[in-house]
Amino acid sequence: MKIQTHRTALVIMAVSALMGIPFFSGLTFAGDKHKSEALKHAKVAVEQGKGKHADALKQHAEEALKHAKEAKMDPHVDEGVKHLQEAVKHAPNVEAATRHAESAVTHLSAED
Repeated sequence: MKIQTHRTALVIMAVSALMGIPFFSGLTFAGDKHKSEALKHAKVAVEQGKGKHADALKQHAEEALKHAKEAKMDPHVDEGVKHLQEAVKHAPNVEAATRHAESAVTHLSAED
């Protein structure tokens, strides 16, 4: 009886582990997707800023900010969010907004 109980517990733990791994790895991939989308839009924001297109810079910085907020949080993403918020805030001033977008790109590109 005791062996049967241990075997059942082992089977339940194994099945739970196998079902849990895809769930958690899916969350990781979703976070990474958002981080890469945030980086892509932040880079476009920088390009638009260098071209003196304040409205397009702001639009891409806002889109990058949405994705960055959905990304898996780490210190670099947190800093990227702060700089994207500043880029949106300073968008009428293209030079300042571009500097913040560049800083966001630097942080979003960094690895943990």
